[in-house]
Amino acid sequence: MPALLAAGGLGSAMATGALAVGLRIQDRPVDFTTSSLYGTQYGAAVVDQEVVRPDGTAGSVRVLRMGFADGVLNGLCLSQRQQIAGATYTLLLTLGDDNPGSWEIRTQNTVLDLRNATGELDMDGIVDLNVNGADVRTVKDAVGAYVPNPLGAPQHRFGIQARYAKFDRISGTAQDFQIPGLLTTPRLKLSVRPGTVACPAPAAPTGTPGTP
Repeated sequence: MPALLAAGGLGSAMATGALAVGLRIQDRPVDFTTSSLYGTQYGAAVVDQEVVRPDGTAGSVRVLRMGFADGVLNGLCLSQRQQIAGATYTLLLTLGDDNPGSWEIRTQNTVLDLRNATGELDMDGIVDLNVNGADVRTVKDAVGAYVPNPLGAPQHRFGIQARYAKFDRISGTAQDFQIPGLLTTPRLKLSVRPGTVACPAPAAPTGTPGTP
């Protein structure tokens, strides 16, 4: 079974309702929904993500890799199917509360490899489309300089750069979901359900998010 949480402390996290460790979903695609995702210093680029095929051989898929320096989410649900002893089960991970106006989940240095997604997008500030993916900037180093090519994009791939981006009512499939920095949420639930279980459709957010 692939790792769902790539850090220890899941038991204590579920007991306290807050997860302040790195999160990484990997190995197999994961379906997700969120009412809203808002982040500063947004960047995206087309990259090739390494994968392991069902037969165990290595390969790659082309994805849109998105990155945020700091972000807030208004609820998040992750759904990943597993085969256990020949039967299908779904690992269901939900974070956040049920308030469509709270943006209660906070993240740092979030990276999301999208295979497909639908939703509403709003970008502001200076929005650059079709920039060189390797020139996209999202996070800074310890001395305040932008980290070169933080998304690991090859040269001359399509890229997007914006001061901030807000995505509402997102439903999609991610090949990889990484939050190597801080992740805090007031509630976290992990369950294993028989069969195929989808995340609920995301509710429309209300109000506006606070500054990440």
